Amino acid sequence: MGNLIMLLTSAAAEPDPSFFNTARINVLIAVLIYGALVLWFIYHARKGREMFIRRIAGLDAVEEAVGRATEMGKPILYVPGLADISVISTIASLNILAQVAKKTAQYNTTLLVPNRDPVVYTIAREVVKESYTDAGRPDAFNQDNIYFITQDQFGFTSAVCGTMVREKPATNFFLGYFWAESLVLAETGTTTGAIQIAGTDSIFQLPFFIVACDYTLIGEELYAASAYLSREPLLLGSLKGQDWGKMIITGILLLGSLLALLGWSNVTRLFEIG
Repeated sequence: MGNLIMLLTSAAAEPDPSFFNTARINVLIAVLIYGALVLWFIYHARKGREMFIRRIAGLDAVEEAVGRATEMGKPILYVPGLADISVISTIASLNILAQVAKKTAQYNTTLLVPNRDPVVYTIAREVVKESYTDAGRPDAFNQDNIYFITQDQFGFTSAVCGTMVREKPATNFFLGYFWAESLVLAETGTTTGAIQIAGTDSIFQLPFFIVACDYTLIGEELYAASAYLSREPLLLGSLKGQDWGKMIITGILLLGSLLALLGWSNVTRLFEIG
């Protein structure tokens, strides 16, 4: 009973504010190094320094795919995935759409962009419109070619397959986030004889695109595509900075693993977050 009374009458606990969490210094150091690398490469990219990016066959084929559609007098079909705008692969797909739209504007080729999400549809229409303006062909832009279908997954898939069968586009782009409809779209495009360039960061759908499409962008290749195609210094510098950051992280992990195997167990504390 006495212990209970002492517990009830003890002084109230007071918080001790901390201006800086010293347990997360390792995170601060990593962010500073990562940010410095990105800024460093952006600076040199803007100065005109050549930035090497390994060859990506699927992106090199974009020019050929657009040219083929122009020669055949057939449209290009571009599907920016089925996810909403909050998904990173959708944003990456819209960046690629901007580059594809510039090429179709230059070659005066019809570009069809069906959409499942109404917000993505609105953004895609503005992206294509701006690309046509940048290419000096605002008069060639037709807003009816960028359209919204339905939010129903397989209702949208059926409509896109119908477009492929009727219009027989020379080139199909499937870039973004896809679900079970990926194989349906890719197989339908194959039956129409189109060149197909696909890309997604969904590991579940990649096998279907790989077997049914001519070229497939795997994982982060989708994110790097806008920098690869546009050669914009800001994008190139960011991409190179991220690559070097990953190399440093990989090197630290390998070194830490080696030190841990040699018996220095304290090395794990470097990676702890308080």
